[in-house]
Amino acid sequence: DVQLVESGGGSVQAGGSLRLSCTFSRSTSYYMVWFRQAPGAQREGVATIDSGGGVRRYADSVKGRFTISKDNVKNTLGLQMHNLKPEDTAMYYCATSRRYIFNWNRASEYEYWGQGTQVTVSS
Repeated sequence: DVQLVESGGGSVQAGGSLRLSCTFSRSTSYYMVWFRQAPGAQREGVATIDSGGGVRRYADSVKGRFTISKDNVKNTLGLQMHNLKPEDTAMYYCATSRRYIFNWNRASEYEYWGQGTQVTVSS
């Protein structure tokens, strides 16, 4: 099994920045991902990174504002968020899988999830 623990959430005003971290117990061979889920909404993929950190993908809604990173020595996954907007308000989760990922922004692809960290952006 892989254990994931998120941290770094909080409340900020629009235009502010936050950095989320996810500590994982061991690396997997494939992708790690950040998802978010707002109340009443489906869980959506935010950003993903491959095992070596060379391939990164982002949801259109966060491109240019969010940056995903991975430190394989410290076993941490990061999400730097700038220019936050009220619509970024959600619970943010990190996730990974020991299987090959066919569709990175489909939540059902991942079997390991953290407990989530709340991000609230006020206008």
